[in-house]
Amino acid sequence: MTDCVLCRGAEADPGLFRTEVWSDDLWRLTTATESEVAGFSYLEPRRHVPYVTDLDGPEAATLGPVLARTSAATKRAAGADVVYVYVFGEGVPHLHLHLAPHTEGDALNDAIIRGPTTSVKRPDGVTIVTSADHPPRPPEEIAQVTGRLRRLLAGQEDPSGG
Repeated sequence: MTDCVLCRGAEADPGLFRTEVWSDDLWRLTTATESEVAGFSYLEPRRHVPYVTDLDGPEAATLGPVLARTSAATKRAAGADVVYVYVFGEGVPHLHLHLAPHTEGDALNDAIIRGPTTSVKRPDGVTIVTSADHPPRPPEEIAQVTGRLRRLLAGQEDPSGG
């Protein structure tokens, strides 16, 4: 797909401020050349796959092992405590996973909710983050989506909606 900047591969890297550090026949890993966090990287399929929901074939079969290998290497290279993995889908419609090495006190955080939030750390170590601007969805809506997801994954419902 010629109009997709990520399909251009190494040709697009300089303009995207990144450099390739690893690749195979299906995947490539690039690392940001300008970033608030050293080692911030991008894992993407070589083939044009618009979104994670479109992932199939050999890329789907290898995503887990490739992600485990590249995120472990990113963690070690950056001396990070953990590597956050982000997948966004609206900026560039070509699947790319952001591998963000994080160490206490750096520019990253674990916030995934927009706007002002409240965090409550429970005794079991879990932190509950809630949004001041976006209240929780109604329990009926959550139950409906949860049930549908369960049926879809059990093969009890047609994924196409038909």
